[in-house]
Amino acid sequence: MNIRSIFNRLIPPACLLCGAPAGTERLCAGCLADLPWHTQPQCPQCALPTPGGERCGACLKHPPAFERTIAALAYAFPLDRMIPRLKYHGQLAVAPALGECLAHALASMPRPDRLIAMPLHAQRIRERGFNHASEIARVVAQRLGVPLDTASCRRIRDTPPQMGLKHDARRRNVRGAFACSGDVRGQRIALVDDVMTTGTSLDELAKTLRQAGAESVETWLVARTLPRGDAAWPVSAPSPFQP
Repeated sequence: MNIRSIFNRLIPPACLLCGAPAGTERLCAGCLADLPWHTQPQCPQCALPTPGGERCGACLKHPPAFERTIAALAYAFPLDRMIPRLKYHGQLAVAPALGECLAHALASMPRPDRLIAMPLHAQRIRERGFNHASEIARVVAQRLGVPLDTASCRRIRDTPPQMGLKHDARRRNVRGAFACSGDVRGQRIALVDDVMTTGTSLDELAKTLRQAGAESVETWLVARTLPRGDAAWPVSAPSPFQP
């Protein structure tokens, strides 16, 4: 038994959201159950809510390079507080909680050959000190027993933040932003990221991997944003966890 395990037995970790004892987890059972789990019918390609789980019009008209998206949660409270705490405030304890939620949502899904976290440019990593997507992906890889590939893909352009840009501007912003130097020929790859908004960055990375010979690419996300005013996804969606 390592020192961390002994410490956790003596002083159980506190829930990141409410401060209650959380046992060996990062969130207590009550807070896990209250998260906005994505259990609604959704477009299989981009994970937006759709009647009957059919492909949405946007994916039919302009199919992205990734074939499927799995999103564990909706980007709503408290995810819209937790994820910025990780990305912009360096609270690394949030990453295992997010990774565990994503791994739970993927428990029954077929396993890919490898995971690749959304790359950050080297300059951005120097500023933050870490890649939040890699921190999440590391937990998912361990929980699901899938290799995490940290070397094959890199971000070669330090693009401005996508936030606030319209869809076409987002696409131009990330065009040619990634490079793949690893051998991914014939591989089934899952990309891991925190949140999908329009999916343009993930689409560009998926295109890069497909051009390098990947057999298929899908995206695994902690959370999916919704168009403003979309009421098809209730925050009180049924939870896979029971307190």
